[in-house]
Amino acid sequence: MDIKTNVEIQDWLVSYISDLLEINPDEVDVKTPFDRYGLDSSSVVGLTAELGDWLGKDLNPKLMYDYPTIEVLVDNLVQTI
Repeated sequence: MDIKTNVEIQDWLVSYISDLLEINPDEVDVKTPFDRYGLDSSSVVGLTAELGDWLGKDLNPKLMYDYPTIEVLVDNLVQTI
């Protein structure tokens, strides 16, 4: 399994959210809660599934509620993968 770094995971999340919302990646702040971006539950499930596929790990969509910003989610993921 290819271990991802904090920066790689953060960049992946910023890219995914900016593509999903059709905004510039510079507009995605890693300290802003996911709910501020208007992500609904189906978006969260899709994001979590795709991130899990990319990481090669099953992820529970609840993670995005337990770790509500890119910054804290990435910190948690790096510790658990």
